[in-house]
Amino acid sequence: GVLGSGDFARSLAIRLVCSGFKVVVGSRNPKRKASLFPAAAEVTFQAEAVKKADVIFVAVFREHYSTLCELADVLAGKILVDVSNNTEINHHKESNAEYLASLFPACTVVKGFNVVSAWTLQSGARDGNKQVLICSNNQEAKRIVAEIAQIMGFTPVDMGCMSSACEIENIPLRLLPAWKIPIFLALGLFLCFFTYNLIRQVIHPYIREQKNKLYKIPIEVVNTTLPCVSYVMLSLVYLPGVLAACSQLYYSTKYRRFPDWLDQWLQHRKQIGLLSFFCAALHAVYSLCLPMRRSHRYLLIETAVKQAVEKKMTIWVEEEVWRMEIYISVGIIALGLLSLLAITSLPSIANSLNWREFSFIQ
Repeated sequence: GVLGSGDFARSLAIRLVCSGFKVVVGSRNPKRKASLFPAAAEVTFQAEAVKKADVIFVAVFREHYSTLCELADVLAGKILVDVSNNTEINHHKESNAEYLASLFPACTVVKGFNVVSAWTLQSGARDGNKQVLICSNNQEAKRIVAEIAQIMGFTPVDMGCMSSACEIENIPLRLLPAWKIPIFLALGLFLCFFTYNLIRQVIHPYIREQKNKLYKIPIEVVNTTLPCVSYVMLSLVYLPGVLAACSQLYYSTKYRRFPDWLDQWLQHRKQIGLLSFFCAALHAVYSLCLPMRRSHRYLLIETAVKQAVEKKMTIWVEEEVWRMEIYISVGIIALGLLSLLAITSLPSIANSLNWREFSFIQ
């Protein structure tokens, strides 16, 4: 059974029908909402839907839970699956699932499917996150809901008792929780190196020689800054491992807990490494775009004119040519190796490697 007629309820009904379940949808306006649901799903009034189902997905907002209280007698003994989310983290003292359980003490409440989007439900687990987090105080109810999720093509994950519901409800509301520190670190390094390069390439020539080189800011200064950020970030990936090894050698044990700052640093290594690769990739793109600038064309024409005026047949400098060729070659190889590190740090790739293979690549 599905109580509700919104987008999520419709997507849930479609996915359940496609998975072979007999679905009945409870709505306050069944005639008007029937066309939104698949023909195989029965759309009726809420009271009728509750009578025909043993497992009921409550796809309504927390504010509307009280409207279901008139169905308390019919709902007694049923399994209620709370799929709701909040608009803010820890918006209420108790989770939505715990609040639903307090309204219907005769029912068994299971929290689940709230981390799965309506789009994922419609398109199938192959196009979205396959994990369905489930928690409840009743083991049998969790088992039944987990079986339903598995038949639908998802991977059920048991998160324990109902006290975990608050944490599960906060997951969809968090914005890149593991990336905040690495992103702020990258931005801080970028600002530091950008300021230094701005002073060195733009402000200093203007003060000393009255040369206006503001045109360098959008491309050239940024392009000089990105590799600096990239290699510092890459060094920050491997430095905590060295510090951890030194700590273990100093205390002569590997079972002593690391300090909190080092522990957090170790946990963010993957994100720091991926940001390093991102900066390196941007640097490669910026470098390819350097000859496309209008200022570069003007400088080429100016050089050609000077050469013609001075009647020089060639300005070829063997050392500079070789130096640039080697720079670019080594840069391409470095970006390729960094790409390999970035790819193997992705969970889908890392899970296919054994420990020796992963260590060899590192």
